[in-house]
Amino acid sequence: MRNSLFAWVLLTTSFVGASAYATEDPLEGFNRAIYGFNNGADKYVVRPIAVGYEAVLPTPARMGVNNFFRNLIDVNAALNAFLQGRFTYGANNLGRVAVNSTLGFFGVFDVASHMEIPQYQTDFGHTLATWGVAQGPFVMLPFLGPSTLRGTAGTLFDAYASPTGQIGGRDAQWGLRAISLVDIRAALLGADELLSGDQYIFLRDAYMQRRELLTNDGAVSDDFSEFDEDWEGDDL
Repeated sequence: MRNSLFAWVLLTTSFVGASAYATEDPLEGFNRAIYGFNNGADKYVVRPIAVGYEAVLPTPARMGVNNFFRNLIDVNAALNAFLQGRFTYGANNLGRVAVNSTLGFFGVFDVASHMEIPQYQTDFGHTLATWGVAQGPFVMLPFLGPSTLRGTAGTLFDAYASPTGQIGGRDAQWGLRAISLVDIRAALLGADELLSGDQYIFLRDAYMQRRELLTNDGAVSDDFSEFDEDWEGDDL
């Protein structure tokens, strides 16, 4: 999309009310520069590849690729659930991985969802939040898009700890990551027109809303007062 490459983290949740959130953004000048770079990379490199990917692979094949990477994410989410002390959630995710990796042919088929095994969505940025680590200011990362200082640390940990970061050599690891990014981008080709106005602000506020939902287990406050307080006193 003509936006940040990882706008997918915003589009996986509701857009309603996103722009109503006010966010402190002391690094806005730097963030907007990175946002512009991401837009250019997406427009001239990532989106064209995603369009070709969608044209070549039929929908069932793309769904299988997406399921495969979701299965890997479940491994990482299970680890973070255990680090958060949420052992039932962690066990559920491990159950999903076991079922999808065997009956689902290495995760290509999402058998666990058909068996109604619940999925716990989390990451290390969320884990850091449960440990009381301050969120810090909003930051736009090259290629990766919206984040915070805490979320950036979480992303680095997750990249190393995930199965993708442990499979084979570096070539295999980066190859899997590249395929995953293209698959995610292809799934959002139809959502490009949903962003309007000042797209930087929209993406920033939508990301912060999503992170609030994640760290508060679905509870939404009236504003980002926690973020403001963290930054004055003090995610992905």
